[in-house]
This record gives sequence, C-alpha cells and structure tokens, in this order.
Amino acid sequence: MPTDEQRRERRRRVLKGATIIIDTKTSEIACVVRNQHEGGVESKVHPEIALPPTFTLYVPADQIAYRCELRWRSRERVGVAFTGTGPKPRFHYG
Repeated sequence: MPTDEQRRERRRRVLKGATIIIDTKTSEIACVVRNQHEGGVESKVHPEIALPPTFTLYVPADQIAYRCELRWRSRERVGVAFTGTGPKPRFHYG
C-alpha cells in the first residue's frame, strides 16, 4: 500500500456511492468511494469480489464514468488510477 510520501496528490476524504462496471454483459458491482483526488480513488469493495485490471467506475454524485486501472488491493480497500473519463453509461440507471 502506498505511503503518503509515494502519493503524488493529496486525497480528499469523501463518502460517495459508486458502481464498478466491467462490461455491458456483466453485473454491476456496488462500492463506496472513500478518498478521491484528481488522479484516482480509494474505494471499498466486498473482499470476495474479484476485479479485473481495468474497468469503469461510475460515480453518480460526479455524473462521470471514470476509466480505471487497478493499482492495489488490501482486503476490501481498493486503489485505482484514472486513465480517462466519459459520460454516464447509457445502460446504467443509478
């Protein structure tokens, strides 16, 4: 897990509901964004859920779909880096 000295940006503490979307044929995975900065987030996901190396994270409060790359995981805590953004996915109703 990265230490404060390894982080390039300071994270803001937040509490936002979000959804991990792997593709249009896969179920959505609920998660909670706990920390956020311009380059990524730390979120909380059930520890038994397997995540692929890349996915979309839709945050309704932001109205943005973030393309993400999995950077680290420690039980239910997951750190991801943003690789791009997009509008709300058409197939997502939340």
